[in-house]
Amino acid sequence: MLDLSVVIPVYNEEENLPPLWAELREVLQTLGLSFEVVFVDDGSRDRSAELIRSFREQDARVRLVRLKANAGETAATDAGFKAARGRWVVTMDADLQNDPHDIPAMLGHLEQWDAVTGWRVKRGEGDSVARRASSRIANRVRNALSEETIQDSGCTFRAFRRDCLRGLVLYRGFHRFIPTLLKMRGYRVLEVPVQNRPRRFGHSKYGVMNRVFVATADLLVVRWMKNRFLRYQVAEDLGGEPGRE
Repeated sequence: MLDLSVVIPVYNEEENLPPLWAELREVLQTLGLSFEVVFVDDGSRDRSAELIRSFREQDARVRLVRLKANAGETAATDAGFKAARGRWVVTMDADLQNDPHDIPAMLGHLEQWDAVTGWRVKRGEGDSVARRASSRIANRVRNALSEETIQDSGCTFRAFRRDCLRGLVLYRGFHRFIPTLLKMRGYRVLEVPVQNRPRRFGHSKYGVMNRVFVATADLLVVRWMKNRFLRYQVAEDLGGEPGRE
């Protein structure tokens, strides 16, 4: 087993990939850990997959998982989780807004926590007014309906102990609620400040509609799951071991 897997969903990010891989590789090589970077191409229509293959030719620590068709960020994240071989798993975006230099500190928290999720405290440094407003509204709605305290549920820059991900079942759109799903199962989740850099190339795949209105239906499902989740502890199991007299 490797020490670290970095999972990166990719959808039409050909301009961002070369600088992302160069910066990420430089940071990871300073950690003294064995690692792999799993790029999950979510049906891109540009040269993203071709570029990732070229990275792989130069460095065997690069992996490409290519989906047959665009299935969404949650599906790409799930495919990356299933492919990851590291005892620690980091997820991050491919748009250069997440800063790889935050990874060492996030991994350090995994000594005491099961999962770490990013909080883009200085959101204004990397996003437009409209995007900041829609994200703020979305977070308030999600926390109100889910009875959560996550400051930035839309941030997918996260780090996990691999054990957290075993048995984690995701549905379309549920990448936003991974911290909540883990907390439901008893895992300890810490939210930490991370950098949020301006997008240099391309455009965001999300807007007000899918940040607030579309996600609300998913949120109601998560709330139902929290209310119906089985919570119990076995006090005694007399004679429960097979074959024992």
